[in-house]
Amino acid sequence: METSKILIEAFGYLGSALVLVSFLMVSVFKLRVVNSIGSIIFTIYAFIIHSYPTAIMNACLVMINIYYLIKMSRKTDKEYDFVKSDLNDSLLQYTIAKYTEDIRKCFPGISMDFAGSNSSYVVCHNGKPAGIMIGNRQNDEMEILLDYSIPEYRDFTIGKFLFSKLSSEGIKKLTYRGSDEFHKDYLAKTGFVNKGGYYEKTF
Repeated sequence: METSKILIEAFGYLGSALVLVSFLMVSVFKLRVVNSIGSIIFTIYAFIIHSYPTAIMNACLVMINIYYLIKMSRKTDKEYDFVKSDLNDSLLQYTIAKYTEDIRKCFPGISMDFAGSNSSYVVCHNGKPAGIMIGNRQNDEMEILLDYSIPEYRDFTIGKFLFSKLSSEGIKKLTYRGSDEFHKDYLAKTGFVNKGGYYEKTF
């Protein structure tokens, strides 16, 4: 009986911990996902201990999170602006400078020397730079040197938007040979195929 009580309390602590941890996340998408999981666990816990007001409150939080997650998943291209730039563009350089530390964390070992690149783009949301891409384009193919989204926008929508724009620019194949340590899920969800040593996406 005592063991059962301990397990139930541990279950409740787990739910509480996930709810608290969710508020430390920069990405709104991840915040709502983790918060939902924590709230579901805490709802079950509240029903077990017969704390119905707590259960109802957490169930409502889950429904609110689900509503906004569905709304976020329905984002359209109109919410972003596609801005062509060159390497010396002030907006591009500002974004790189502001997020240099985070870029290095996302892409361990990356060279920040992009002097050899000939193509660069900035994706903006409400006038704010939300993502950047730098690469080398040869005819209808481009090798990606950097494909970065700032923390608040890491929900795959920028990548999908950007790739649709690159396709309309006449690019038919993308390759990526950089670090995939923290990048595998993104590459897979945006249609890249692991070719053994590098990734490739065709339109």
